[in-house]
Amino acid sequence: MSIHPLFGPNRLKLGLFCMNTLSALTTAPDMFAGDWDACVRLASMADDAGLEAFVPIARWKGYVDDAFDHPSNAVFEPFTFAAGIAQATRRIGVFATTHAPTVHPLIVAKQAATVDHISQGRFAMNVVGGWNRREFDMFGIDLLDHEDRYVYLAEWLDIVRRLWSADAEFDVESAHFKMKRALSRPQPMRGAVPIMNAGFSPTGMRFAAANSDIGLIGLFGSDEAAWAEQIGQYKALAREQFGKEIQVWTNAPTILRDSDGDADLLYRHYTEACADRAAIDSFVGTLARENNVAEGSEQMAFLRRNAVLGSGFPLIGSPDGVADRLLALSRAGLDGVIMSFVDAIDGMHRVERDVLPRLRKAGVRG
Repeated sequence: MSIHPLFGPNRLKLGLFCMNTLSALTTAPDMFAGDWDACVRLASMADDAGLEAFVPIARWKGYVDDAFDHPSNAVFEPFTFAAGIAQATRRIGVFATTHAPTVHPLIVAKQAATVDHISQGRFAMNVVGGWNRREFDMFGIDLLDHEDRYVYLAEWLDIVRRLWSADAEFDVESAHFKMKRALSRPQPMRGAVPIMNAGFSPTGMRFAAANSDIGLIGLFGSDEAAWAEQIGQYKALAREQFGKEIQVWTNAPTILRDSDGDADLLYRHYTEACADRAAIDSFVGTLARENNVAEGSEQMAFLRRNAVLGSGFPLIGSPDGVADRLLALSRAGLDGVIMSFVDAIDGMHRVERDVLPRLRKAGVRG
């Protein structure tokens, strides 16, 4: 069996993020529709371009209360989505994201193994402990305190991995789970699937360093030294406290245009004329509150300034500017970037045409 796409030779891995739903908090008319045909077209473009990852999010309810028709409520279920994308692609790593407390580990172990077989060993999973209290209220379950959330997630993930690797039935008696004679077959083709986890708080970063193959970091700041410090701390935590090497990735809402001026004009258009202020305020406030990060912190202020494009580290500019920023992130130690766009089809076309050749020339992609 060939190597998993996430562990291939490219020094800087690339992917697409959050394309099973609204990826930006904007009312702009060119917003990616997110219907199934458009998702398949986008995944095929990324696959043909040689990208490594296609990462949907898990969201059961949006960010604006008492707004049934708000587009953030419309989301394709990620495992079913991943199965369809796996059938529509040939090489790219196909993810599902799961909010662990909303689904039993036995179900997830079976879902993941099924999609892994459909994809011929290209599946990966992004695990989340939960943060949007509106969703948990809808399920009728408690959103645990921030620290307890990671205790639960560690137990949950341990059970999933045992189900993937066990050669006999086993019992579970833990703080949150009681299972008798558990098994899940078939198991993933490689015995497990790669795990991604995003950690914003110190507790979250520690969990990701201990339990994931890829830590998804919320990068902030404007210079290479600041990025290198954040990435280096993450990798050192995994190496020194848990004896393992992990990849560190970030998600990057992207505006790519022919010139830096054109990109800046479009950014101002989205932020000044088309920002969904109600969704942005709710999103940032909820994320800060539920991750024990001060809303006035540098990290949250950075997020608020760019939240109209979606969560993450913004890439805004010309092909040279975006490629240079990606190369700087790679020099800082970053292993991968999952991009999102307001107009995703146009964005992916521009990445393939204008950015990938520059990255190949620089030697970070083959």
